[in-house]
Amino acid sequence: MPATAAAHDSVWGRLEPLLPGVQKPIQYVGGELNSTSKEWDETDVRWALMYPDAYEVGLPNQGVQILYEVLNEQDRVLAERTYAVWPDMEQAMREHGIPQFTVDAHRPVRAFDLLGVSFSTELGYTNLLTALDLAGIPLHAVDRTEADPLVLAGGHAAFNPEPIAEFVDAAVLGDGEEVVLAITEVVREWKEEGCPGAGGRSPRDELLYRLAVSGGVYVPKFYDVEYLPDGRIRRVVPNTSGVPWRVAKHTLMDLDAWPYPRKPLVPLAETVHERYSVEIFRGCTRGCRFCQAGMITRPVRERSITTIGDMVENGIRSSGFEEVGLLSLSSADHSEIGDVAKGLADRYEGSNVSLSLPSTRVDAFNIDLANEFSRNGRRSGLTFAPEGGSERMRRVINKMVTEEDLIRTVAAAYSHGWRQVKLYFMCGLPTETDEDVLGIADLAKKVIAKGREVSGRNDIRCTVSIGGFVPKPHTPFQWAAQLDWETTDERLKKLRDDVRADKKYGRAIGFRYHDGRPGIIEGLLSRGDRRVGRVIEAVWRDGGRFDGWSEHFSFDRWVEACEKALAGTPVDLDWYTTRERDYAEVLPWDHLDSGLDRDWLWEDWQDAIDPDGAEVEDCRWNPCYDCGVCPQMDTEIQIGPTGRKLLPLSVV
Repeated sequence: MPATAAAHDSVWGRLEPLLPGVQKPIQYVGGELNSTSKEWDETDVRWALMYPDAYEVGLPNQGVQILYEVLNEQDRVLAERTYAVWPDMEQAMREHGIPQFTVDAHRPVRAFDLLGVSFSTELGYTNLLTALDLAGIPLHAVDRTEADPLVLAGGHAAFNPEPIAEFVDAAVLGDGEEVVLAITEVVREWKEEGCPGAGGRSPRDELLYRLAVSGGVYVPKFYDVEYLPDGRIRRVVPNTSGVPWRVAKHTLMDLDAWPYPRKPLVPLAETVHERYSVEIFRGCTRGCRFCQAGMITRPVRERSITTIGDMVENGIRSSGFEEVGLLSLSSADHSEIGDVAKGLADRYEGSNVSLSLPSTRVDAFNIDLANEFSRNGRRSGLTFAPEGGSERMRRVINKMVTEEDLIRTVAAAYSHGWRQVKLYFMCGLPTETDEDVLGIADLAKKVIAKGREVSGRNDIRCTVSIGGFVPKPHTPFQWAAQLDWETTDERLKKLRDDVRADKKYGRAIGFRYHDGRPGIIEGLLSRGDRRVGRVIEAVWRDGGRFDGWSEHFSFDRWVEACEKALAGTPVDLDWYTTRERDYAEVLPWDHLDSGLDRDWLWEDWQDAIDPDGAEVEDCRWNPCYDCGVCPQMDTEIQIGPTGRKLLPLSVV
């Protein structure tokens, strides 16, 4: 592993003179409140943790913050952070020979034992290649030596790491808190033994083999992918004895035992979220068929009301943040959310602390809850996500929210003093028609009409925000054809024209949407196989960076790269995106086990496209639907109520 003298020395002396010449130089400085600095020589195992986007997006990321704290709490373990550098800084670093560095002690990333990269979205893949290249780490895992760190992928996108299989040494599925400590122990043991090879394997391959045979780390090089003449996958098979046929996800079962982050990082530069975030539960069993996050994070595991209260108090005290966000996939679904809201509102009444509930379902929202959360702060807008523009569409996606539910909810909000409601929808869902999308305009007009009626005012607003649907692995829609970008754009134009043409309500309705092109590339990357790696590399070599940012994204660059990199193969961009799959097809991620039963997912997909198909209720409050997660992962749903109340803090 990396051990050469001075390889870990800080590059700050060379970096600092460059900072006046780049935008937002403070993002490269480090030294944030609650950041950790450890002596290199007093540690045995050293992690560089990367969020592959700009500092302003990466620093607030919960996953990286939690792992950073969990690792640094361990004796003789060091964790530092690194983020994607903007193109102006990349150019300056290349001109002056400065490698990819950590923001904590400005050490070269290549000096670390492990580089852990957390992918929330697939559009960060080109940024990974930039970081590897700047670090002096060979792009392809097969070219790396003992002088290079192991590159591990995690996060939601790691549930199909095949498009980046050439570039990462390993991938980890699921919750990271326990598995990073297990990986750390494997690396420590191997280093204490003198970094041996074994069984004809090089030292590096021996370490990867030890991780792979544990069953919880996926090492792509130990698996061969065989293809059929028509381009589909024939099978994915281990090429090394002892390596499991399927790799399982990790599930943390006692969130109360892991109350992280205890000391949230406080950014020096402006970031996208400036608040202390507490994850009040993990997982979701509402069963929305498009939602990868809900499917892969099952089962539901709640934090207790007392742990939430302790985390909020400790987080505020250690950070100075004045806003607290209670996070989960559907925060109002916590079985004790009413008591949580009232307890926290009572505790912080009269202080500067404000509470927010960023994720709320229409059918879980109530005005008492909203009043508790706004008791101490300003009444910002409320956001709801009906997702589908018509009742038929919502039935297809298993989002069981009726028009009456929505109108009743917004009526309550407008009548209690709210002036702004934001509605989130998707375009391009399976079986969708123009009429389904135009239903969004009808719904928005009804919302404005009801708001004016109950409030007696004309100054109310409704913002409609629309995202393109991208089919994701490990969901019932993993077999679906993605809608082509031209049709997506056409439907959105019709919708926009419909809203604008309405003299009575048009001006009260805001309209935000993304064009269909980036969604097609996200679709390529989310359901791609190993052949897509050559496309990613071609895009990167042509200058592709920050593809998640509209001002940096180039659809033409991706199309051209697909044409060149996939020439001579039976597959192309449309093959990966706008083609429907059938049951028998081997999907690139079928050997990666999220716990969900494949037949259950298929049956749910059939129910979605059948006009008389069944809706699936939430298994928290209904009998088990046999999705497979609990028996497969030896887990169980963990929900309250605990019966405890959150008392105001006593004044000292």
